[in-house]
Amino acid sequence: MTLNEALRLAMNKVLDLVEIAPNATPAVCRIVDYGKFMYEEAKKNKDSQGRQSASKMKELQLSPMIDPHDFSIKLGHAIDFLCEDMKVRVKLRFRGRQKAHTEFGFAVVNRFVKEAAAWGQADSPPKMLGDRDLNVVLSPLPRNKRAKHPHRTETTESSEPPEPTEPPPPPPSGS
Repeated sequence: MTLNEALRLAMNKVLDLVEIAPNATPAVCRIVDYGKFMYEEAKKNKDSQGRQSASKMKELQLSPMIDPHDFSIKLGHAIDFLCEDMKVRVKLRFRGRQKAHTEFGFAVVNRFVKEAAAWGQADSPPKMLGDRDLNVVLSPLPRNKRAKHPHRTETTESSEPPEPTEPPPPPPSGS
């Protein structure tokens, strides 16, 4: 169909002629309502951006002399983030004389990566940035290869409360 015929057909239908693929030979056009077309394109772009949640990054900060309980809390937060398809940057900062013994920091970060391995993997081995910071980035594993979220309980099929095993005691009789 020629351009003039397509324009005439669009005018008769009170619609717009929209060029879809300008680089194709011959160029591909559609007769559509332009406002509706733009709305649908914006909706497609918004949907495709919503699926890119793996690009979100969270950061956790550790210290070389971290308490075991603090370590487990930080690990739990990292697992939560990885289960939500977010990347996690683990940052360990050395202060003062700690800079002379970076092996303690490497041990802490390597242990963190090892314990989070069921939910995410390190993009690269831990690296020093300057003389003060030790960084590693954990990326979430695909959902089918990832361990189940340890903090979420599975919903049961019945939402009824469990039945008591013993009958309640009789009310006290007062005379």
